Amino acid sequence: MCGIIGCISQRDVKELIISGLRRLEYRGYDSAGLVVSDGNSFRSKKTPGKISRLAELIGGADFSGVAGLGHTRWATHGIPSHHNAHPHFSCDNKIALVHNGIIENYEALRDRLVKRGHKFSSQTDTESIVHLLEEYRKKYSIEDSIKRTVRELRGSFALGILFQDAPGQLFAVRCNSPLVIGIGKSETFLASDVAAFLPYTHRVIYLEEGEIARLSTSEVKVFGFNGRHRSHRIDTIDWDITRAEKGGYPHFMLKEIFEQPSAVKAVIDYYIKQPGNRCEFKNLKKLAPRLSSGKVRHIIITACGTAWHAALVAKYAIEELARVPVEVVIASEFRYGNPVLDKHTLLIAISQSGETADTLAALRQAKCENALTLAVCNVVGSSLTREADATVYIYAGPEISVASTKAYTCQLTTLLLLAIYLGRLRETLSRKNEQTLLDELKTIPHKLKVILENDGIIKECARRFRNAPNFMYIARRYNFPNAYEGALKMKEISYTHAEGYGAGEMKHGPLALVDNTFPTVAIAVQGAVYDKMLSNISEIKARGGIVISIATAGDHHIATASDCVIPVPATEEIFSPILTVVPLQLLAYHIAVAKGREVDQPRNLAKSVTVE
Repeated sequence: MCGIIGCISQRDVKELIISGLRRLEYRGYDSAGLVVSDGNSFRSKKTPGKISRLAELIGGADFSGVAGLGHTRWATHGIPSHHNAHPHFSCDNKIALVHNGIIENYEALRDRLVKRGHKFSSQTDTESIVHLLEEYRKKYSIEDSIKRTVRELRGSFALGILFQDAPGQLFAVRCNSPLVIGIGKSETFLASDVAAFLPYTHRVIYLEEGEIARLSTSEVKVFGFNGRHRSHRIDTIDWDITRAEKGGYPHFMLKEIFEQPSAVKAVIDYYIKQPGNRCEFKNLKKLAPRLSSGKVRHIIITACGTAWHAALVAKYAIEELARVPVEVVIASEFRYGNPVLDKHTLLIAISQSGETADTLAALRQAKCENALTLAVCNVVGSSLTREADATVYIYAGPEISVASTKAYTCQLTTLLLLAIYLGRLRETLSRKNEQTLLDELKTIPHKLKVILENDGIIKECARRFRNAPNFMYIARRYNFPNAYEGALKMKEISYTHAEGYGAGEMKHGPLALVDNTFPTVAIAVQGAVYDKMLSNISEIKARGGIVISIATAGDHHIATASDCVIPVPATEEIFSPILTVVPLQLLAYHIAVAKGREVDQPRNLAKSVTVE
């Protein structure tokens, strides 16, 4: 959940580190620090707060160096403070280390090291690593010291390490936390995210689980925790850093909301093949015999947060079109619930980053039980995609804002296409109905543009209700998960309390909350449950409640029953969640801006949740 950037170069690395940290700000953090080495000594600065504060502290000071590490911390052990910020140092100040992840046995290590005379200056779990490394370095080589250290650590860790007596080298370690190496011209990088070094190189090596890398300006050597050298493949990143910049928008979130028509179109164009107007998933060809023959009798979809809401929509679609039972399990609960898994189970794991710790753990458990595994992911080369039996990419491009928007609509589009594909494969969806659905899906990008053109209506609605202390979100069937998603967006970026409910559940308790200060956002588009939604809206109005409706354009019945109506174009009900979520995103965004919130980096949150 933190950010790491490291570099060893023939040029001064200070600005490379600072600029890399700035490109990692989106991940969420509460403190920042860096260390540089000029070949003779370390110089370091760290501080709670923003990277801009770190840059001010460095100012015009001599921080030149040929190797360095930078870090943004998201607190787990110890409050945000100077002492708890990374990097951390050995007692003799000859080893500098940064860490992403959590060390579960740090207390036992700390007690042991204190008894051996080590002095700790922080409350973090990380500091135990650098002192343990120092202890082994007294007797062993650098590489042997690292190997012995990592074998004693329990938990998740990505490490960047500098040794004062190895000025031409930088070390990287990966275990259950992502780390990628960038290969430039006479320089190499390590980072938790390729965006940190993308202006300087597009050539990358993705470290695998249990790997250690030794970096110099001219080469990268990779070996396992057992000391055996490992071969590695160099991949090329196919997107440019300009795609991860604001492009004139005040926030990344707004930019990414407005990118949704083109992002969704990219998904559609990739998976719907012409001529023939057929839905194809080339990456699933090897799995097709098992998916079509009845050998897969049960599907489990697992995910966290926004991706879990996409999973709920997928459940409706797969069961309707492919006629196979689908269970949706929150990944953070998956391994604790003793799920029923066997060779007849397909586990679909959804993660934007492909590094979500709980989702990875769920996938690994499924593989241990001989289940078939499928990743639905945005990031090529991520852990989830490398470990799953097959991967379906959502092709959303880089998403920088912590609050997911375009990744969600691309997840929805991909999963709905997957449901159509499974329906045809299992012969539960006719060719005619497939054509009807695909033809309608192709109209969705244009309809998203129409919604975005109505942003003024949504902005005015946000202005009216920006001071409301609470919001309720209600919907049914395909849009029921969007009630959760709309409430999540409101909570995470505006810090306003919000709850999502199935509309039919209102009378079972939540109606007690309704009064004339409590807006309810009702997703009531045309479809199988439209009349039911009208009844639920009437129940709220009869109790003096405020209703903001997301409704099909031209629906006059909704207009008379609502305080505010946000229109969306008509579509097949199965595709309506792709449309109805956009007003929910914009409503949360405009309220957050009105409240002066940090929209792209909401407090206490991180983009990629790489710890449990």
